[in-house]
Amino acid sequence: MSRMPRKTILLVEDDPEIRGLLGDFLTREGFAAELAEDGEEMDRALRRVVPDLVILDLMLPDEDGLSICRRLRARSAVPILFLTAKGDDTDRIVGLELGADDYIAKPFNPRELLARIRAVLRRTGRAPADSPPRRRFTFANFVADLDARSVETAGGARVPLTSAEFDLLACFIERPQRVLSRDQLIDWTRGRSAEPWDRTIDVAVSRLRRKLQTADAAAADLLTTVRNGGYLFAADVREA
Repeated sequence: MSRMPRKTILLVEDDPEIRGLLGDFLTREGFAAELAEDGEEMDRALRRVVPDLVILDLMLPDEDGLSICRRLRARSAVPILFLTAKGDDTDRIVGLELGADDYIAKPFNPRELLARIRAVLRRTGRAPADSPPRRRFTFANFVADLDARSVETAGGARVPLTSAEFDLLACFIERPQRVLSRDQLIDWTRGRSAEPWDRTIDVAVSRLRRKLQTADAAAADLLTTVRNGGYLFAADVREA
């Protein structure tokens, strides 16, 4: 039986010790690790390889992680996992607004990092060739393919969602016209318990709402906020 090709992880970290240790760890865990110390080295690496995920330190010399994330998102939907300083809530939220898929605060257990990497890769992976027929749904003026992880307008224009935004939309599509709490959404999309100060779902909902409305102005009322309750997806969802 042929082996599945290894997933490629591009690690952008300026600390040589951390970079080396994480590179060795990722290699031992079966990944192809590409290492870069800053944005310039990352750009050179991206000319050689197409990574399956980018691990990006926020605190980098010359060009910081937020600026690099903005550049990556302008040209690619590659999943991005941020390494942040503990308690660095503002930068973490900004990173998620720019399109990062997850984050982990330093110092961290490498096993937790591995679990987060695998969770992001599962969310962004393609369905196998022998999978059942695709789950396609229509809502408002959109068509969503949950297995191909794509959303288009009825006219065929693709809606550019990050993996985190698509996971959130999939939750709403599978549970339309129900009030879903923030804790439920965090558990279903991120696989961890909500913390009292965790506003990442609010950021993701805001981004998702904005992108749907940009694609179709009539989508402005699809996602509504329910005070002290959560969020409601008001669309009539049908199988395509």
